[in-house]
Amino acid sequence: MTRVRNLTPDDAYALTELYEEYEWWADRDVDDVHTALTETEVAVGIEDGGALVAAARVLTDYTYYANVFDVIVAADRRGEGIGEMLMDAVITHPDLRRVGGLSLLCRDGLVPYYESVGFERFDPHMTVPEGGTEKLVRMTYHHDS
Repeated sequence: MTRVRNLTPDDAYALTELYEEYEWWADRDVDDVHTALTETEVAVGIEDGGALVAAARVLTDYTYYANVFDVIVAADRRGEGIGEMLMDAVITHPDLRRVGGLSLLCRDGLVPYYESVGFERFDPHMTVPEGGTEKLVRMTYHHDS
């Protein structure tokens, strides 16, 4: 039986196993995933027969912003509608009702999938108070380990 449920830090081992299916998350270990789940406001999983087959995490202020991270579906379960079920659970999550909108970053190849579940491409140009528009730039900072 497939069911949607909220994930907790106790799901760190199962989620880490799911991450191990993809090279993208090769650096994830159980302790760090446990910490991430502890500090994640909304974490949703899809379970089938007691096994975690999909998951997503959302970081949010519950008012203005909600960013979806780490959307994953077990490799052998892709194409079965599990991803649509997962994203529907994220989009309709009761804790996110007041948030103006969800955002996420994805690879170009996944754009059609996310569009199919209601996401739209972000226009990087915004109106600025001084008049006119400016292009937004994504920036990151990495701490030296």
